[in-house]
Formats: sequence, structure tokens, C-alpha cells
Amino acid sequence: MPHSQTSAPRDSLAGVRLARGASPWLLPTVATAAVSLVRARRSGAAKALAVPATALAAGMLWFFRDPEREIGQGRVISPADGVVQSIMPWKDGRTRVAIFMSPLNVHVNRAPLAGTVTSVEHIPGGFVPAFNKESENNERVVWHFDTELGDIEMVQIAGAVARRIVPYVPSGTKVEQGERIGLIRFGSRVDLYLPEGVDAAVEVGQKTVAGVTRLDRD
Repeated sequence: MPHSQTSAPRDSLAGVRLARGASPWLLPTVATAAVSLVRARRSGAAKALAVPATALAAGMLWFFRDPEREIGQGRVISPADGVVQSIMPWKDGRTRVAIFMSPLNVHVNRAPLAGTVTSVEHIPGGFVPAFNKESENNERVVWHFDTELGDIEMVQIAGAVARRIVPYVPSGTKVEQGERIGLIRFGSRVDLYLPEGVDAAVEVGQKTVAGVTRLDRD
């Protein structure tokens, strides 16, 4: 049966569930909006600032949202909200499923299978748009999981705006399927490598929901 997944305490503001790691970006924005609104009655400059500052704060709240999910069924589920950008056979027999995440998507990533995190490697790189082929040389974090299907590789790739990937769990951690494992700030991409013999159940252009959409086919 699908199960509800919870996690360690995360950032919050006014009852809105927010992604862990949101505070450094969100709190200054919300503080600026609040101060400008308070001073707007007495200051023309503050009044002029209040509208864009409030809009930016609302946008940040939307971007850093982290809703609860009923975890889907399947051996492999999507680690990211977004759209399937490509499905590519790899030389070693695996199949890479690339999921593009726009700034409108939830940017908390989830474990595609239950297992143990065997490595979390940060690789410095550039910041070209995540939908560009050259984004494979962007800053990224490479994950490996020891699962019932063997070693599973997942790569979080920073986009043109994203300048930091925030892993939530270190190597050696046991994770449940659908558990929150990290955040990519702003537009980005997540690649998942299905092991040899496992076919993709999704198609290019299909929308995915992290922790819900099944990626493998029986």
C-alpha cells in the first residue's frame, strides 16, 4: 500500500511547509517585504519597494514549498518533480532518465528506492541552463544507493540559476523509498540511471512527481 513519508524537522514560515535549506534565501526576502510594508504608509520609497518585495517573498515561499506525499508503488519511483527530458541507453546497459525541473516545480528530491546511501560526491562545474546538453558539465552531486536492484546512480545537476545543491543525508545512511534526500535551488535537472534489464515506464515529455511517479516497467 502507498505510505505517507515524513522527515526530519525542516524550515517553516507562517505554517507553510518549506524545504530544509530554504532559510538563507527566504528569510531576508520575507524580512525586506515585511519592513517595506510597515513603512509604506510613511515613506514613498518603502511603498515603491513593498509591491515587488512582497511578490518576490511570495514567489520564494512557492518555490521552497515541500508538500507531504503519498508514496507511489513500483520498484523505482521518480526522485524529482518535472518533465522527462530524455531517455537514453547507456554503454554499460543502463538507461538514463533525465528529468528537467523548472523554477515552478518542487525542488526537494527523494530517494528512488529504499536502500543505503553508499556515496555522495560533489563535483564542481559550470552553470549553463539545465535543459542544455552541456549542462552535464555543470556543478552536480552524484549519489549511489545500494538497493535490492543493485547499485543505483542518481545525479543532481545545478542549472543556470541554481548555485547550490543541498544534500540532506550523508553516505552510510539507510533511506526509505520516497524519503527526502536533498534540495536543488532553482532550475535544475536530475538524472536517474535504471539498471540493466529495467525498462523505463515513462516517456519523453511526461510530467513526473517526486516520490509518486513510477519510472520502471514490469
